[in-house]
Amino acid sequence: MVGLNKVMIIGNLGADPEMRYTADGTALTNFRVASSRTYSGPDGERKEETEWFSVVTWRKLAEQCSQYLQKGKKVYIEGRLQTRSWDTPEGERKYRTEVIADRVLFLDRAGEMPLPEHRDAIPAGGDVEPEDIPFE
Repeated sequence: MVGLNKVMIIGNLGADPEMRYTADGTALTNFRVASSRTYSGPDGERKEETEWFSVVTWRKLAEQCSQYLQKGKKVYIEGRLQTRSWDTPEGERKYRTEVIADRVLFLDRAGEMPLPEHRDAIPAGGDVEPEDIPFE
């Protein structure tokens, strides 16, 4: 059976990214992104709803996200959902669903940050030439 696990999110970072390295030296960066939507309730009143996503990036993309992103920055995230579980010292089973990002676009004005080398972490804006945009 063929499946599809694809997530696309646009939102703002809720805090600065946190980067660390695994035991084998692989870079890993975590950050949270808030994505809001507005809608009209049954009474016609405008309402806003915010969803928070935990995002994980790896290797070069992790290093670039740690270097260029900060709290409040707007990003486009593309990746897949993954749920992991662990047991607490008290024996309680905990679960966390995360977005494992394979592409991060920096949506704030391109002039505010340099162009990263990695093609999956590029600022959006008028400074990117059409031939530089990767289509797969």
